[in-house]
Amino acid sequence: MPELPEVETTRRGVEPHMIGHRVMRVVVRNPRLRWRVPEKLVRELPGQTVQSVGRRGKYLLFNTPVGTMIVHLGMSGSLRVVHCEQAVAAYEHVDIVLENGDCLRLRDPRRFGAVLWTRDDPRKHKLLRDLGPEPLSPDFSGDYLFEKSRHRQRAIRDFLLDSRIVAGIGNIYANEALFAAGLRPAHAAGRFSRAQYQRLTEAIRETLGRALKAGGTTLRDFRNGQGQPGYFQLSLNVYGREDEPCRACGTAIKARKLGQRSAFYCPNCQV
Repeated sequence: MPELPEVETTRRGVEPHMIGHRVMRVVVRNPRLRWRVPEKLVRELPGQTVQSVGRRGKYLLFNTPVGTMIVHLGMSGSLRVVHCEQAVAAYEHVDIVLENGDCLRLRDPRRFGAVLWTRDDPRKHKLLRDLGPEPLSPDFSGDYLFEKSRHRQRAIRDFLLDSRIVAGIGNIYANEALFAAGLRPAHAAGRFSRAQYQRLTEAIRETLGRALKAGGTTLRDFRNGQGQPGYFQLSLNVYGREDEPCRACGTAIKARKLGQRSAFYCPNCQV
């Protein structure tokens, strides 16, 4: 699914085409996404001018004077800015039509995404209010992770995937950052030292930064705001590389199930 770098890449791609433009209408071809597209969005968003496009975790925030459209890309969703006369393809469920003839078009084959609307502070929305700090923000630090991890027996990979701990990292980048920090994903979060968490924090920031420069990771469905794939998958060290040689030491990469998702690691480089 799109993770923080893919969502941020999408935000950066669509932002210049949205800010300062007035919404003329909302076209909903299929309202049955993860949550039904609300009628209030269809009624209240037209006539409003997009003031900013933000991101919180994996949620995109389209802010207007009267409210905020909250978009989540789900497992396979993507947003593109296209001319409204462009033919509608399969799975393109929602258009936000702008005054200049362009539209923001949501494609979501699996329909796990969401397009929601709130007139209140979006940070207080039930989907956003309990999110942990952004991993690229000053609030995220080795000290913070160390304190949060005390006495926790949960695997550190799953600890990083908990959005209440840190917002938006996702499985690909948790695996890659743990490799960079030399920490094995299945070990309990509470066993690692403050120094190891300092190293992990730096690895998370560096991994996400490289992914952003590459436009994210395309493993199946992701496309940015211009319909282009991301290229970070060419730099993956462990994710999806089971039985392939470690790029650092040559040892075969291992995989194991943690919960419902696979974790990937080098048994020699990660302790």
